[in-house]
Amino acid sequence: MTPEVFFDQLENHLSKELPLVVYRKPMKSGLRALLQNTDALYEVKNFKESGFVFAPFDSQSRKVLIQYSEVLELASYSPKKFEPEVRLNIDTEDVGNKDHHLRLVQNAVTSIKQGHLKKVVLSRVLKGHATRKPLSLFQRLLALYSNAFCYLFYHPKVGLWLGATPEILLQVRNNRLTTMSLAGTKPYVNGQEPEWGEKEILEQKYVTEYIEEALENEISELNSGSLESARSGKLWHLRTKISGKIENQNLEGVLEKLHPTPAVCGLPKLESKDFILENEGYDRQFYTGYLGELNMKQEKMRSSRRANQENQVYRSINRFTELFVNLRCMQLVKDQALIYVGGGITAGSDPENEWDETVLKSKTMSSIL
Repeated sequence: MTPEVFFDQLENHLSKELPLVVYRKPMKSGLRALLQNTDALYEVKNFKESGFVFAPFDSQSRKVLIQYSEVLELASYSPKKFEPEVRLNIDTEDVGNKDHHLRLVQNAVTSIKQGHLKKVVLSRVLKGHATRKPLSLFQRLLALYSNAFCYLFYHPKVGLWLGATPEILLQVRNNRLTTMSLAGTKPYVNGQEPEWGEKEILEQKYVTEYIEEALENEISELNSGSLESARSGKLWHLRTKISGKIENQNLEGVLEKLHPTPAVCGLPKLESKDFILENEGYDRQFYTGYLGELNMKQEKMRSSRRANQENQVYRSINRFTELFVNLRCMQLVKDQALIYVGGGITAGSDPENEWDETVLKSKTMSSIL
């Protein structure tokens, strides 16, 4: 299949207002699209289902499932390079928005110093004008962010979302679970390694410790790697890889403990979540939720050598799950782009610096408009 045919089929499916998701995994060149042939709205109930899950920040809200009837695959795709533009129609310096965010951060710092919270992740939404078609925006994402999970998700009863996220929530293959703690943000400067301050290191430490404690009774053989810098496009983050063995395929229990992680919510989790819902002033919807392949089938061809027999080839069917945190994303509503950005707040946070961090992060998505 050629790229032209691949994207023409996706455009045709979108024109019929039928659900689909198209995505590329980090550091891969191939594209995969899952197409649903009705506009029915399916939901994940117990994580025994199979398909593509699109879950919101609020774990009490419905988790949407694409139950696909057709799969399109493009073995390799080289997106056309382009020079990102500085968009002047994004409200990164909107005075009212900024005043609200500065007060929000200061209130969070006060709450942390009073001992009510250890950390909280606060976000805001920016509005921009989308002049390009959704699939064109997706292709521009692919060109800019080769080391992120890039996707376009559409359901007529949910909306249209695009994103390029650097953060894995979890992977499960053959009962082996892998996740990561990701926190801290620095701009990428060509030829320079990032220098991390106490605020970023402490923020990342909180995330790592929370995940280790959350998984302690859910998985065995728990192991945490070393702290490392991980690049995502024009940004650096601090990362620790964590792995173990999941028992009895208890995916629902693991996700209940992990989501939302301190990297998108805060600590303690319930108190931070309450602070966000009561004070942010808008509905995050699917921003800082999670998305990805749930209990998908994977066939492997294996050879078996037996005495006095020729080599025999047989199929082994395994199931795997690979979920990503929905960061660096936007929602398209007609010709309006809603861009979601946020940052972690600790006792040492400065409101002006936190505002600047959200402006920096907004460039991930605003650069493709």
